[in-house]
Amino acid sequence: MKTITLREGKERSVIRRHPWIFQGSVAKGRADSGETVRVEAHDGRFLAWGAFSPTSQIRVRAWTFDEAERIDAAFFQRRIAQALLLRSRLAIASDGVRLIHGEADGLPGLIVDRYGDLLSAQFLSTGMERWKDVIADALLAATGCRCLYERSDSNVRQLEGLPLVSGWLRRPDDVPETATTVTIREHDYRLTLDVAEGHKTGYYLDQRDNRKYFADLVRQLGAKSVLNCYSYTGGFSVAALAGGAEEVYSVDSSGPALARATAHVALNGFDPARHTALDADVNGTLRRFLAEGKRFDAIVLDPPKFAASAAHADRASRAYKDINRLGLKLLNPGGMLLTFSCSGGISAELFHKIVAGAGIDAGVDGYLVRRLEAAPDHPTTIAFPEGEYLKGLVIVQK
Repeated sequence: MKTITLREGKERSVIRRHPWIFQGSVAKGRADSGETVRVEAHDGRFLAWGAFSPTSQIRVRAWTFDEAERIDAAFFQRRIAQALLLRSRLAIASDGVRLIHGEADGLPGLIVDRYGDLLSAQFLSTGMERWKDVIADALLAATGCRCLYERSDSNVRQLEGLPLVSGWLRRPDDVPETATTVTIREHDYRLTLDVAEGHKTGYYLDQRDNRKYFADLVRQLGAKSVLNCYSYTGGFSVAALAGGAEEVYSVDSSGPALARATAHVALNGFDPARHTALDADVNGTLRRFLAEGKRFDAIVLDPPKFAASAAHADRASRAYKDINRLGLKLLNPGGMLLTFSCSGGISAELFHKIVAGAGIDAGVDGYLVRRLEAAPDHPTTIAFPEGEYLKGLVIVQK
């Protein structure tokens, strides 16, 4: 087994069971892409078994901190079984579930979502790429599913020196190659997705419980007019209609996503006249509504990742502040803002400060009703706080 030796003093995070070992921490040692290596402190003490990545700044991703554990097919079967056991205990109100959440489940670089009887997976690290076939077989055996679609087309793969890949990884002969569209149940409504064309693995399951909470708030606060920005396929729009909203706008720059949002309104039996899909730039739309004197009882701001890392935090902060300033100005008295950041480079504390600054600039104060995070099938662990990527605030205007 090849050995990676760390510089003196760089072993502390590994001892605390953090799974990432950066290039600057490595004193010596090399291996092939995805190869399992022994990680040692400068004095030869065992620290972890991990997967080596020759090109990534994250040079090693730890598999285990137990020296006696072996990285083989049985290892992946155990980790998958442990992850599925957690989900079975969460009473998730959907048949769309995040089964494997990367580092949190001890499988760094692996994302697996289940949509009904179909699995959709992202293999984002060299270690996962090396063990892909073993993992695919283990996933199907553990879940009873027959189909596995691969969505390893994230740019993160390029940082690992891996090509972008998308397509069927496991598909029996009686399942057509075009069978990539799925209808799932989420709380009291239904949603469709295409694992081949949708964002990430096909859909954003992390907002599942926040969408239900939004529906409840719309009902409780009597919100009649709702603006859903960066709406994608309209999950929050359907939730608003389920909560009794009479007028819902979905704004996104993707025509196909908006078409699916419109279809979701009809699928759930809502009057299409209550929903308007706008294929437009969100920032420009907010400014136009403000100039026209348009106001809303509830607004959702759920933008894509503005900051890929902490290095991009300053620029992202300005973008977050601008849309939140406009959103707060567009609220009716007593109106509600749900605002989110999925940028790992923006902490929950910093996001709160950004929104507070937006409120000052907008001349608006509000009650912070609740902080929001990803659904529980997207867990964060004690040893890996970086996994807490989604943060949200619910603000009711004073």
